[in-house]
Amino acid sequence: MANRITTLFNIKYPIIQAGMIWNSGWRLASAASNAGALGLIGAGSMYPEVLREHIQKCKKATNRPFGVNVPMLYPNIEEIMDIIVEEGVSIVFTSAGNPKTWTGWLKERGITVVHVVSSVKFALKAQDAGVDAVVAEGFEAGGHNGREETTTLTLIPMVKEQLEIPLIAAGGIATGQIMLAVLILGADAVQVGSRFVASEESSAHINFKNTVVEAKEGATQLTLKELAPVRLIKNKFFNEIEALYSKGTTKDELIELLGRARAKRGMYDGDLEDGELEIGQIAGLIHDIKPAAQIIADMIAEFESAQAYAQTIRL
Repeated sequence: MANRITTLFNIKYPIIQAGMIWNSGWRLASAASNAGALGLIGAGSMYPEVLREHIQKCKKATNRPFGVNVPMLYPNIEEIMDIIVEEGVSIVFTSAGNPKTWTGWLKERGITVVHVVSSVKFALKAQDAGVDAVVAEGFEAGGHNGREETTTLTLIPMVKEQLEIPLIAAGGIATGQIMLAVLILGADAVQVGSRFVASEESSAHINFKNTVVEAKEGATQLTLKELAPVRLIKNKFFNEIEALYSKGTTKDELIELLGRARAKRGMYDGDLEDGELEIGQIAGLIHDIKPAAQIIADMIAEFESAQAYAQTIRL
């Protein structure tokens, strides 16, 4: 399955395990990389020295390439970037910020840089900033999302039409069939998040993993657009947000309700009532908790089966 992305990262399969807050520690990243994908450590949920520990443990657990996802809106960003360089990480995915801020600095140090976007406009800005590839993430995705609400099915061909560098599709991708579909639409690879939440190696709390497995169609919704749009599983906390909206809320009221550490409380500590439970719409197709290697093997088998079936279709 060699293409521009597998060559860029020196990986076997064009699959990226997303660097998700409170879900993507060294165990998941190393397992994904060992299975032929590109594993990412999610730096967004880690203090700098905790990130250093995860990088060091990941290096011991795999001899395959792996990277770090860095949301640029978090504090201590300078220290985080210094640690990435000091520890010899060769791949960085940036998100939630201007790609011009760090791309040049990272590339000067020999690091491959990928930026996550949600629109054609920002994909082109990332390309102009000099990134090596772009992740275009559709509205279906979990966690923080774009304000444009463009779905993956329409976003990928629109970005592909104007982009020259490699394109990675994200948002609503958890099966080999969907992987084939977005590659046909023009993507060079897929980034998979929600499916890896329900993996054995994910650092998510078992309560959250089980909730993802139990989720059905309509279980999630995008909210908090005044702050930073985020897709959440509907629970007590989500209902409190909706109650504020129904009476006519203010941005300050939303900030007060959100408070601190909501995401940690939900996804890492397992508080299913008052925690923030970030997951994509694809949760409705996730029915079990598996090792990361099995998830990847299943996706490849499904991809090859779907590819063979597509060749039989005649109009």
